[in-house]
Amino acid sequence: MPEQNPQTTSGNKIRIITQVLTTAVKLWLRSQTSQISALEVEIKASDRQLFSGRIPSVSVFAIYAVYQGLLITQIQLIAENIRVNIGSVLKGKPLRLLETVSVVGDLIVDEKDLNASLSSDLLSTALSDLLVKVLPTDYPQSQPIKWQEIILGDNQIILRGLRVTNSETTPLEICLGLQLLSGNKLQLVHIPIKRDREDILKDNYEYNLDLGSDVDIEELTLIPGKLVCRGRINVNP
Repeated sequence: MPEQNPQTTSGNKIRIITQVLTTAVKLWLRSQTSQISALEVEIKASDRQLFSGRIPSVSVFAIYAVYQGLLITQIQLIAENIRVNIGSVLKGKPLRLLETVSVVGDLIVDEKDLNASLSSDLLSTALSDLLVKVLPTDYPQSQPIKWQEIILGDNQIILRGLRVTNSETTPLEICLGLQLLSGNKLQLVHIPIKRDREDILKDNYEYNLDLGSDVDIEELTLIPGKLVCRGRINVNP
């Protein structure tokens, strides 16, 4: 029987571990989404790091990922200093994060994909929470709004919908300017609408939105038909 080269055997083991980890990462990512059209994962780690369950870097590229009903056109992520349950993964169990992971990413959402997500709980809840904060105090909060369209312009968002009452349905619009104040704070500025639709926000106002300490946005850009975001977020176990 030919002798096996110890280095070759070790290399084969590392490749197997890398393949198992790559598969586990893909399965974990797919478990976080309901759909992904394309997914690429690359793991960068030394032999010793792999055996210990520590991974210095994982890069992820995905197209048309659906997260809680929200369609993300394109996303590219780099996760650093990851610690996972490597022993359990090698036994066929699901991958689990053992520590908080810092993730740097670029995200693109096209206007058409954002509109396709209007029925999602994530987006509809976000719009409803926003309205509660910015609507005038005399506006009937109980009247539901059926959102129909989101238009992305130069650093502004136009929301179009229908206000539904027992007697009538009234078209309405909200136009908001968007500005990044800091890594985790956004400012929304009301821009009056001069059209035949009802503008339910009559006065100028500014509202600051706190995204939390786990978010650090470096760039947030609205251009006609597209939202582009670059930043860092902490993913907790």
